[in-house]
Amino acid sequence: MKDKLTDANFPRTADNRVYHLGLRPGEIANKIITVGSPSRALTIAAHLDEEPKKFRIESERGFQTITGRYKGTPVSVISIGMGAPNMDFFVREARESITGDMVIIRLGSCGSLTHTSAPVGTVVVPKACVGITRNVDFDFGRPEDEQMNEERAYRISKPVSDDPQLHQIVVKSLENARPVGDQTVVAGHLVNASADSFYSSQGRLTSFPDHNTHLVEELLQQVDDLGTLEMETHHLYHLAKCWNHRPKISSSRSNNLNHTAPPLTTGPVRPVTLDSSPSRVNLGSPSASAPLVTVDSKIYVSAAQMVFAARTSVERDFITPERVQAIEEWGGKGVLEALIAYVIPAERLHPEKGSTQIVHQARSVVYLCSFWAIRFFVVCPRSRRHLLKALSVLRILRWKLAGFHSRSMNRCFPNKHFWMTE
Repeated sequence: MKDKLTDANFPRTADNRVYHLGLRPGEIANKIITVGSPSRALTIAAHLDEEPKKFRIESERGFQTITGRYKGTPVSVISIGMGAPNMDFFVREARESITGDMVIIRLGSCGSLTHTSAPVGTVVVPKACVGITRNVDFDFGRPEDEQMNEERAYRISKPVSDDPQLHQIVVKSLENARPVGDQTVVAGHLVNASADSFYSSQGRLTSFPDHNTHLVEELLQQVDDLGTLEMETHHLYHLAKCWNHRPKISSSRSNNLNHTAPPLTTGPVRPVTLDSSPSRVNLGSPSASAPLVTVDSKIYVSAAQMVFAARTSVERDFITPERVQAIEEWGGKGVLEALIAYVIPAERLHPEKGSTQIVHQARSVVYLCSFWAIRFFVVCPRSRRHLLKALSVLRILRWKLAGFHSRSMNRCFPNKHFWMTE
């Protein structure tokens, strides 16, 4: 670690970047698609508008963020890797990097536990999720029948639901995005289970004494409408529920009775000036005056899961790479359509002033001014001296706008990669 951090409770760098995602306010949109695979993020980002140019950040922790617009609406695509811990990093740090409401849809993969209702290639939009955790208090070195009256090897949580309105929008958008003639099933009636490991808590048998031989059978018996199994979605649903049901604060502590308690963080670190030279363009501070979050904000979540494997079929068949590519293509577009269809009032969105989108729009204005200045020079060569000065200023502005984010981020994060695409 080479960056100076402040606040051990919620680490940030001097210019307000969160520890793992490497983001600061202004670089992430209120509407987000989260995926596990970086290549899937690129597939989805290819559907974003060509203008303004997309903004892309890759942190040294492996999180990749691409922010742009889809049909004019700001969206971010974030790849987070695998598992509930990475989902926790993403949701918490994204929440602390943006004001207003958030809409998050996970587009990922899963295994099917009911191959008749969710065969390989099905896209499942789980209406609810349960969590499966390995019980570390269980003695895995002893036979299970000796511990029947003591601890259970695995614990299954109560179900937690996604946002019902967003759920219906995701199902409809995926059905509309599915190519004509494509027989892929979009299932919105099933429940998902998220495990804390790929092997033991999902009932996969290895050389370890995991006591999970009958785990899948127990899951199907205990959880109604259970259809899929993976590692992330339950934690996404759980954190959204926690955020949306956090306790109210008393009126004596707030000017607004509808506000709820702010997060535990001690507050934003004020950004520092990386270059005090008078020639630096003032692009505005994306986080200097805005609070970390809007205290009465909401997080609306849902998910779309591609069934890669049939866990309970005799053949235990697996999806083909060609099928994955096809579903990611139209499924990514369908999820983007769902994001923009879910309406967030303008007053509950993060302000665009100082954001990466405004920077790109400013660059476009500078390019346009440069073009017309050159045209004017051709028509009126007698104004050469004044026009050359104007072009020099425009060239400096263009250079500073183009490199502002990448240079400032690389100074703060020399081991990370930040760039503007295209």
